[in-house]
Amino acid sequence: MSRTASYAGNGAYPDSYYAASRNIVRTPKVLEGAVTADVAVLGAGYSGLSTAIHLAEKGYKVAVVEGAGVGWGASGRNGGQIVNGLNASLDTIRRRYGEEAGAFVGSLVQEGGKIIRRIVSTYGINCDLKDGNIYAAYTPAHMRELEHKKALWKRYGMDDHQLLDKEAIRKLVNTDVYAGGMLDTTGGHMHPLNLTLGEAAALEKLGGTVYEQSPAVRVEHEAAKPVIHTAKGSVTANVVVLCGNAYLGDVVPKLVSRVMPVSTQMIATEPLGAERADALIPSDMCVEDVRYILDYFRLSADKRMIFGGGTVYGGTDPADVRAKIRPNMEKVFPSLKGVKIDYAWSGNFALSFSRVPQMGKIGKNTYFAHGYSGHGVTGSHLYGKILSEAIDGDLSRFSQFEKLPWIPFPGGRMFRAQYSTIGSWWYQFKDAFGL
Repeated sequence: MSRTASYAGNGAYPDSYYAASRNIVRTPKVLEGAVTADVAVLGAGYSGLSTAIHLAEKGYKVAVVEGAGVGWGASGRNGGQIVNGLNASLDTIRRRYGEEAGAFVGSLVQEGGKIIRRIVSTYGINCDLKDGNIYAAYTPAHMRELEHKKALWKRYGMDDHQLLDKEAIRKLVNTDVYAGGMLDTTGGHMHPLNLTLGEAAALEKLGGTVYEQSPAVRVEHEAAKPVIHTAKGSVTANVVVLCGNAYLGDVVPKLVSRVMPVSTQMIATEPLGAERADALIPSDMCVEDVRYILDYFRLSADKRMIFGGGTVYGGTDPADVRAKIRPNMEKVFPSLKGVKIDYAWSGNFALSFSRVPQMGKIGKNTYFAHGYSGHGVTGSHLYGKILSEAIDGDLSRFSQFEKLPWIPFPGGRMFRAQYSTIGSWWYQFKDAFGL
């Protein structure tokens, strides 16, 4: 029985603001017949394209196989925020895996943002890239968390953060809901789908090939020369890299239990005009709060409010995204009450139980990376570079991540969503009562 990657319908882009404003419209090249490559990558999102670009820059012949279109999944639907770090905090990693692991992760958590900026600059990608992100705190407990985070990151050599009291954050984000926050000058934001499309174009300039509308049905990952099979063709390579993340489906059964798809939702308002938009976020930085179930938002280049949040474990979409997200936006910005919402969409990210992304091998020559747990913009670019290093013979950083243990979700595949939902209630309770 063949297994198919998790793509809905014909693989057309969702009706998102990003799809409507993309600046590259590709003519898909479908994989037909048997082809070969030095490296075959499954998934044309950030992980896959970062891996492919770094390898192509080293002279490898790279083929990327995508079931829908470039950036169709989380890479083209996300909040567009360059937020440094992993979902799991450095404190959690240090406590769980030891000081050596904490120091290792602490040495590279800002690297993903640097990789994005290098690729954008080198290949002239037009994706509205801007600097600065803000962590917003609702309660004194949240501020204590940010104070601890700032001190810990400084311990690992990162002194790019500025704590903000209520007055200071209000100058950057014009709302009364926050008790304070923290500014990260090395963060930023951009148009995520245009970044992905630009990266695909960069890979092709380097001699790589991107096959689209070619869902994988099977991967021979144990073979000495692994093979990605689609309905109409196959790619045989010296090395295969699996980067399907939340949309890999059941194509590789060994990876199914490692992560769980989680849906998050976004809306984009009508254009607000420069004066109104700039009054809402005078800093023009992106913002995310520090609650367990968080909100995140920013202004687009054409002055829309792009606002996201919400979580549905298991990856199902809510019946009405606008009705779910609009109240959150209007709580932060009461002046947007009743504003026209032009776009509403959902997308899945892959959650690991530990909240630490996973990287490893299944078979001698098949690598994988997944489980960024909602912090994938920077993490995926970093993991792609580390995968390219490993494939090119430098296993030093890959081995550090590969040896971190992964933890299965309680309840197994059938009940993991229910258990995760119940667990999240405790953290929402703590956020609500400032604990």
